[in-house]
Amino acid sequence: MHMQYKTRGTCSSMIEFDLDGKTVRNVRFVNGCNGNTQGISRLVEGMDVDEVISRLEGVDCAGRGTSCPDQLSKALRQAKEAC
Repeated sequence: MHMQYKTRGTCSSMIEFDLDGKTVRNVRFVNGCNGNTQGISRLVEGMDVDEVISRLEGVDCAGRGTSCPDQLSKALRQAKEAC
């Protein structure tokens, strides 16, 4: 299932990804810190959705209360609930 998630409170404006059963695939951030978002995308490729959520949820960027990794966890949680 291909998903798009509009981020809030981050430099990235959207996250696109595929959820293949419980496996995270093809994560792509629109905007944001290019090197960091590419790194996150590569690290989570092929991981279990619950593991990604557990590891990234609550990561803060510069006191914003959220971050690109945290927004990815929110997007994945929303996608899981939609299934």
